[in-house]
Amino acid sequence: MNLKRKICLSLACILGLPLPICRAENIKPEISAPSYVLMEQTTGKVICGENFHEVRYAASVMKTMILLAAIEAVDCGKISEGDIVTISDAAAEVPGANVWLKSGELISVKDLIKSVAMVSANDACFALAEFIGGSEGKFIAMLNERAKDLGMNDTIFKDCIGSDEDGNVTSAYDMALASRELMDHSSVLPYITTWIDHIRDGQTQIVNTNKMIKTYQGSMGIKTGTSEKAGSCMSACAERDKMTLIAVVLGGENSKDRFKDIATLLDYGFSSYVMAEPRVPDDLIKAIQVKGGMTSEIEVAPLIEGKFLIPKGKEREIDCDVQIEQEIIAPVSAGKKVGSVIYKLAGETLAEYDVVTVWDVDEINFSLILKKLWSGFLAL
Repeated sequence: MNLKRKICLSLACILGLPLPICRAENIKPEISAPSYVLMEQTTGKVICGENFHEVRYAASVMKTMILLAAIEAVDCGKISEGDIVTISDAAAEVPGANVWLKSGELISVKDLIKSVAMVSANDACFALAEFIGGSEGKFIAMLNERAKDLGMNDTIFKDCIGSDEDGNVTSAYDMALASRELMDHSSVLPYITTWIDHIRDGQTQIVNTNKMIKTYQGSMGIKTGTSEKAGSCMSACAERDKMTLIAVVLGGENSKDRFKDIATLLDYGFSSYVMAEPRVPDDLIKAIQVKGGMTSEIEVAPLIEGKFLIPKGKEREIDCDVQIEQEIIAPVSAGKKVGSVIYKLAGETLAEYDVVTVWDVDEINFSLILKKLWSGFLAL
């Protein structure tokens, strides 16, 4: 707590004044890492951060993208968890954190993904890269293309193991984007939330480097990383009260501070924010006029779905602005946009949803009208 705030609180207590309210949007959590970001998973909204677009090394946190590439390949049917991979000489010789793969060894894709997710095994990364991409070089090109698709503009992959090679860099924001995409795949959860497991049919035990899956309520795992140039880094995800948050810290001094920073960020998000569900406004126009159509009006409806992130206690301060055309010209197709419902908080747009037509209206057809009149006359 800063000196100014301490003085204000002390004076308030002495004079019997009401204590000032701490508003989430005006208070930042105290984080020791030089680069960090806290993001809400479903909307991608940044809650807070510092230097989160700063280009940095991130060590094994960059393996989040290797996990994403592997899980996407499994989910789309390109490979399967049961596929057997033959370990190459190159994969067996990769230095650093490993699960001691041997040249010619046969191991499942599932065990390789498990090894990357839980212990950041470089040899498993390399083996997956060769199996999915055909070669490490082709796989790296795939990673860079996928990063571009996700809007990871601060990221360049030079290898598949997150080394300190010059130019092998990313940012806290980009790793949050990668983590967010990864968490859209529920099939990854058994890999990143397991504390102790085995590979090689139970012969080799592996223990997750992310101790927060044991100690932090609602933890959904993701990735840790440490190197000389990167420092202590981490990307983490947690869920509470139907809200999912992603926290990333890069450049931490040590492992203890890294975990503390992550916990502080997540605690801040869960204590200060809530997901609000948009309500259909009571005064929403239900139908609008149609000019030159077979019917004179058409029903309309808003396409409202999802939720938006707001500071706790602000639920009743959300404004809703409805903008709908008074009249449209036939012909009209179902699903045509005729307006918007815009939700705002303190002037900031939270979400905007389309208002669309519910059915088709054909352009007026006099011959068809005469046929209907004649049919009605005959029925008398």
